[in-house]
Formats: sequence, structure tokens, C-alpha cells
Amino acid sequence: MIELKNIKKNYGERSALHGLTVAVPDGSVFGAVGVNGAGKSTLLRLMAGVLRADGGEILYDGEPVYENIAVKKNIFFLPDEPFYSSGTTGKQLADLYKAFYADFDENAFESRCTLFDLDRNAPVRNFSKGMRRQIFLSLALACRPKYLLLDEAFDGLDPQARLEFKRALIDLTENGSTAVIASHSLRELTDICTDFALLGDGKAELCGNLQDSLASIHKFQAAFDREIGKSDLPFECVAFERQCRIVQVIARGDAETIRGQIEALSPLFAEEIPIDFEEFFLAETDRRQK
Repeated sequence: MIELKNIKKNYGERSALHGLTVAVPDGSVFGAVGVNGAGKSTLLRLMAGVLRADGGEILYDGEPVYENIAVKKNIFFLPDEPFYSSGTTGKQLADLYKAFYADFDENAFESRCTLFDLDRNAPVRNFSKGMRRQIFLSLALACRPKYLLLDEAFDGLDPQARLEFKRALIDLTENGSTAVIASHSLRELTDICTDFALLGDGKAELCGNLQDSLASIHKFQAAFDREIGKSDLPFECVAFERQCRIVQVIARGDAETIRGQIEALSPLFAEEIPIDFEEFFLAETDRRQK
């Protein structure tokens, strides 16, 4: 388990994180989400031991991460823009990681390079942004670390690459790894996240199991033989959209109670639609801003 206790990090006089407390369960795919400037990248760098916290402690299985080589051997951190020298090839990167990660799976790395049509012997600098992301993700997964930290994991990936990466990530966590992903691609996280933390104001404003949290908010679509406005609904809407005589509403509370209140307005039809992580995030962000 990863434990972050009362973490503080300042850049000069600016406070990036103050009092952040989060626990990341073993075997989870943990999403760290928030608006720009919420501290997601700073959090991952602290968790990787790249930065030192100004207060609090970060523990992996009870051991501190900063300047702890034994703990860092269990961590793979992939930043948004990983460093590589100008002539470095994918094969050279694989040889480098193989020397550090005892469980490096060379066959898995080569098969993913073949799948994505990546030339392992070509300089990484010659790749497109998406191809660079593919090769570094292939390296990360091939290392099979106990803890995988990813900053903007889906950035630059095409739909097929995203699907393949999500499948590989699920396989990795089912075999004992834990993944922490900071991302703006919340719809992608909906498919794979088990737990999350919503960052804001330098701390974790909300955290927990994702499916339990999604179950606390409901989205309904209904059609009427007349125009229905937000004020016609007998409950408070988190969000309300209308296209002609079809409305979509998001509300908190008991799903059956909300359905009954909609049915009382005599719709032509009414149905509940699954809500995704992005809609939940927008609803929670809006609530906190108000």
C-alpha cells in the first residue's frame, strides 16, 4: 500500500500541496484527477521520490520513498515528457531498464513494439509524440513494477493504442501491481479506475472507490410531449440539458426516487444512463466552486 500523510510541497512562496492525505490500495488502478494546477504532476514526482516533500511522509509498505533505493526499485515513474538523449534508441532504453528492473520482460517489450510498428533501433527523437508515448508505455509495462506511476498516460495515443494499453494495465494489476495515473482523460479512466482522488486547493478534496462514488449520482434522459424546463423538476439538478423536448438531467440521491419524480411528469419515455468519471468530476468540481 502507498500512504501519503499530510503532504506539503512549496515552490518558493507558492504552496502546491498542503495537508494532502491519501491511501492507495494494493492492486488498484488509482486515478489522481483535478483541474490544471491542482498539483497532480507534483504529487507523482513526490511519490516517485524525485522531489522531497516539505512536510508529511510518503510510505510504500511502511517504508519512506525519498532517497530509498530499495523502495525505488519497485517503482516505475513515467512523466508527461520523459528525458532521453538525442541519439537514444528504444533498444538502448530497454537495456538501461533491464539493468535496473530484475523482472523486465523483453519479449513483452518487443511484442508491443511489433504491435505498434515501432522500430526499436531508431532514435526516439525521430518518433511522433504518440509513438514516443507508445514506446515508453511499452517499456513501463515490460518492467512489471510493483508500483507504476503515470503522468498523462493517454496523451497522444490513438484509440487502438489506448485500448491495448488499458488491457495491458488491467493484466498488470491483476498480477499484483498497483498503478497511479494522473490524467485529464477521465472518460478513459472510467473503464479501468478502481479508486481515485480529486485534488483541489492543495489537498485531496474527495477520494474513495470510483464505482461507489459514481453510484451516488444519477443521469436520466426523458422525452415529453411539451417543453420541460429545469424549474419544472421537483428536485435539484447537478446538470440540466434540453434539446427540443428531450431533456437530460444529473442529480444526487436515490435513483428510484428521482425516476419516480420524473415519471410523475408523464414523460413519453424515461431511462437512466450510466454516468462516467468525467461527468462525476464536473459535477463535484462545480459543487465545490459554488
